Amino acid sequence: MRQELLSLPKTLAEDVARNLVMVAKLLDEDPERAYEYSRIALRLASRVAAVREAAGFAAYGFGKYSEALAEFRASRRMTGSAELWPVMADCERGMGRPEKALAMAGEPEVQRLDKAGQVEMRLVAAGARRDMGQADAAVVTLQSPELASNAVHPWTARLRYAYADALLEVGREDEARDWFAKALEADQGGTTDASDRLAELDGVEFTDALAEDEDETDEQEDEGADAAADEAAADSTTVTEPVEAAEPVVPTFSDKDEDKDQAKDEAAEPGADK
Repeated sequence: MRQELLSLPKTLAEDVARNLVMVAKLLDEDPERAYEYSRIALRLASRVAAVREAAGFAAYGFGKYSEALAEFRASRRMTGSAELWPVMADCERGMGRPEKALAMAGEPEVQRLDKAGQVEMRLVAAGARRDMGQADAAVVTLQSPELASNAVHPWTARLRYAYADALLEVGREDEARDWFAKALEADQGGTTDASDRLAELDGVEFTDALAEDEDETDEQEDEGADAAADEAAADSTTVTEPVEAAEPVVPTFSDKDEDKDQAKDEAAEPGADK
């Protein structure tokens, strides 16, 4: 790619290179942004085959299969290379044309591919068979010397995984489990979820320990907050004991007090002085 960019003026080549670096960096984690960077690079250097190829992969990763196929074809015309043939066939699948993808698997270009490319083409052809509802044919398509080999290559895990998945679709669960296990053995880079598929077949359920810890912490915090609120409410409330009503006080009079009052009343009557 660097060699191809040398055909451009230095400043332009640097600008294109920066955008291509961002495409590579974001392709897996943020396909949309990777696609946007690829469009910038394409506007700057549409006559560079490596730029067209990068733009094709960015469009492919973003699900724009028709656009990706156009870019791959342009790159192939510029270079004459057949290495993009499998991904071009997969674009046909993405566009809903599995028959076309299957036809491409029988074209002479496949013979020009290296071993990795031929395995990739086999994977695409098997996928096309499954798209067409030919699950048993997909299983047969994947059976090959590369699948039977004990040697581990960069594509071995994906090939074994695809075979296991195809076996599972036709109801051969025991065989599928064995091949998922073989895929896991070869999957040194973690490119498949073979371990999850194995666990699923074995009925093993994983729990997220971190999520459980967070839930427990949140629950404890909620309980602590409720307790603090109750305590504060108790402190702010004055509780008074009920007071019984006092018995009415009834004055008591002695006989002497009654005689004195009577004498006073008589003295106050008219003619009392007489």
